[in-house]
Amino acid sequence: MNANWHAHYTRWNECESLDPELRQQLTAMHADEKQLADCFSAPIAFGTGGMRGVMEPGINRINLYTIRKATAGLALYLLEAYPDLAVKKVVIAYDSRKHSQLFAKETAKVLGHYGITTCIFKQLTPTPLLSFAVPHFCACAGIVITASHNPPEYNGYKIYGADGGQITLATAERLMEHIVAAGNELEITPADEQELYKNGLLHYIDDSLLHAYLEKVKQLRVHPDLSPAIREQVKIVFTPLHGTTHDSITCGLKLFGYTQVRVVEEQAVPDPNFSTVASPNPEEPEAFRLAISYAKQVDADVIMGTDPDGDRLGVLVKNQAGDYSVLTGNQLGALLLHYLLDSKQKKGELPSNGIVLKTIVTSEMGRAIATDFGVSTEDTLTGFKYIGEKIEAYKKSGTYVFQFGYEESYGYLIGDFVRDKDAVQTALLLADMCAYYKSMHKSLDDTLNDLFNCHGHYAEELISFTCKGGDGMQKISATMSSLRSQPPSQIASYPIIAIEDYVSGIRTDCQTRTSTPLTLPASDTIKYFFHDHSWFCVRPSGTEPKIKIYIGVKGTSKQDSQERLTTLKQAVLQLLGF
Repeated sequence: MNANWHAHYTRWNECESLDPELRQQLTAMHADEKQLADCFSAPIAFGTGGMRGVMEPGINRINLYTIRKATAGLALYLLEAYPDLAVKKVVIAYDSRKHSQLFAKETAKVLGHYGITTCIFKQLTPTPLLSFAVPHFCACAGIVITASHNPPEYNGYKIYGADGGQITLATAERLMEHIVAAGNELEITPADEQELYKNGLLHYIDDSLLHAYLEKVKQLRVHPDLSPAIREQVKIVFTPLHGTTHDSITCGLKLFGYTQVRVVEEQAVPDPNFSTVASPNPEEPEAFRLAISYAKQVDADVIMGTDPDGDRLGVLVKNQAGDYSVLTGNQLGALLLHYLLDSKQKKGELPSNGIVLKTIVTSEMGRAIATDFGVSTEDTLTGFKYIGEKIEAYKKSGTYVFQFGYEESYGYLIGDFVRDKDAVQTALLLADMCAYYKSMHKSLDDTLNDLFNCHGHYAEELISFTCKGGDGMQKISATMSSLRSQPPSQIASYPIIAIEDYVSGIRTDCQTRTSTPLTLPASDTIKYFFHDHSWFCVRPSGTEPKIKIYIGVKGTSKQDSQERLTTLKQAVLQLLGF
């Protein structure tokens, strides 16, 4: 046995006051040395996305004690960063997962122990409403207890800054130092909830926050003048996939004038086991099996579904065959972007210095659409936190006016009063978009085909390979090292014209053999470009033991783009040995 992890295990095992549920789990795994080593080998990783993991005993897991330690570290950081903390607050939200409310309350109680005032939501709350609430309450930070669309055994802890955006890398690194300094996680003492409430250090957030948020979303509408008759014709099926968005989206749709809304009843009730789906992920078509059956019953125009914490939105639209087609994240992004820019331009409201923000692995179709309207497009690294950082920077400098931000993994943002991807505001604007095109006797499927015919038939695919354990991590590392030490010159007989390596921060022109610096932060990511607008990108996942391969092409027709995608995919997988 490794003495280091064994010492941590012994410390937990000998703790007389250990939580009963964790004690039972620890006892059950006492003979499994491999599992114990994994649970106690090292503290759970903490980055810009906070921490996320399986709920089990141990310092490398999500549990009552690792939550307390992370919170104590945050408290120490805030006391250092905000000398005027007496007038500051921290907002706390939580999703529908097991122990989420418990962890949220423990977070408030630990912050209260350090004299920090907290505002905690009374009910399950989508992540974007937490992002909105932080600046709304003039708070210095926000916390949401969630593991997004991970399996039921997971939970997590995400931290937001004063602007409502996810914390930066520099903040995360400083925060980690304070978490280490917080000491023994088993000895961190939370304050009493009732005492904190009585002393004004704990406040509960009611429905007034949702109403304030929805009023902001109303201001984003580019066609509020559409007739009630048109809006009443739009048939919507909605599923929150057992998560947090039922109230916010149904209230919003009602406020916006949409009356023909069917909620998937089996998935309307929050359920930590997500019992009707294999995965509560709107990126997975299988998650919409029940919703499709509802849609066929009512002849719906559109199906929308959110992940458990309400930051991602998946959509299916009725097609010409009368069936329902899954929109990729890139396709929905293209539809929303064109709708917003076209509507603003026609009303004379499109600023001359508008900007669209997308990630380096998001479709180039967005750039083509934005260019058509004279709007700039800027790429960020993968992760919406980078889009949030750019929004804040441009708001301060005035260089650009934010118009739209999105990523291929079903994350969108229209209004910058939220600084993270927001499935709620997107769902409400999606309903408006559907009504607008319906007034023109067009479906969303028709509109997407029009965009393809105008800008080219873009197609993309993400391929992920899970590489668990030490051997898996070694394979991922070896793959990235090989790409750097032996860079390919061509793929499937097509020469590579440029390579962007985000570790070195260099773009290499393979024809002129010249290099130019990249302006993005360092990231273990490499992207390759071809003459015909095709590209592929390889990066390890930041939250899971996976390597991700993104591929994008542009064709002259749907068939041509699919053929190009298939050919490039086969060649890339052969190159990488997967």
